[in-house]
Amino acid sequence: MKIRNIFIGASVVLAFALVSCGGGGSAAATCDGSLVVATPAERPWQDLVIEVEEIFVPATDVTPEYTILNKTQVCLSMFPRDAEGWYILFDGVTMNGWRGYNRIDIPERWSICSEHNAIKFSGDGTGEIQDDRGGDLIFGRKFQNFEFSFDWKISRGGNSGVFYLAQEIKNEPIFISAPEAQLLDNENHPDGRDDLTSAGALYDMIPAIPRNARPYGEWNNTTILVDRSNVFHFQNGERVVRYTIWSPRWTEMLQNSKFSQAEWPLAFELLNNAGGPNREGYIGFQDHGDDIWFRNIRVRVIEF
Repeated sequence: MKIRNIFIGASVVLAFALVSCGGGGSAAATCDGSLVVATPAERPWQDLVIEVEEIFVPATDVTPEYTILNKTQVCLSMFPRDAEGWYILFDGVTMNGWRGYNRIDIPERWSICSEHNAIKFSGDGTGEIQDDRGGDLIFGRKFQNFEFSFDWKISRGGNSGVFYLAQEIKNEPIFISAPEAQLLDNENHPDGRDDLTSAGALYDMIPAIPRNARPYGEWNNTTILVDRSNVFHFQNGERVVRYTIWSPRWTEMLQNSKFSQAEWPLAFELLNNAGGPNREGYIGFQDHGDDIWFRNIRVRVIEF
């Protein structure tokens, strides 16, 4: 992909050879007349036009300044769709549509594991410390009302997570704006001793009940459902978390977490308004420094 920088007033636009489009249609559909795609295997990123605009938000009395990165979205209609309406976001062969959070490429530590037909993150044992070869992975399209389902297995003592309704905030981590469903080896990681940080939990806010994660090395399934303001976490076929986002209770939970306004004002502001003004955001997998595998990755858009 080619990059060029365009300066327009206070904003910066990065232009690639890419195009925005809607979400419906078949795998062979095109976004507009400038794009022709025969099959998803022909790399949906390759000839799309992406623009990245930096939107500066000034500081207030309670919130520091920050910059939102708005990017042209991946064309969802270029991905295969099954009979039940699920878009298949990983075909086992390519990582089309995926990129690093706050990046335009795929970090080196993310790869395709042909043995398991999965996307693998290869950890370095450094915990939350990420270098240029790592970082969180997102699918390059924002979702508003959706079901997102995937299988995962994790290494002994491993820690990871899945984020949703994320915004790209310049020079900030993904979790500053996105709720997280924890992915964890409950038996061998210290976070497994706390219900609020065990597998399936809404991280640091709501425990997963029941605690039904399988041991490290075994496959689990996680499904996230966002239906307007109603959010559900399902783990291995059981509902483990339910809450109402953008509600007084949501604000109260944030205030009682490490994302409180007093302790982390920027995180509180962004999470309290998760998904931004349109209440939509990216889905992403976490680099927490440990080996983890993801397969059967799919999404179903809920339309009203």
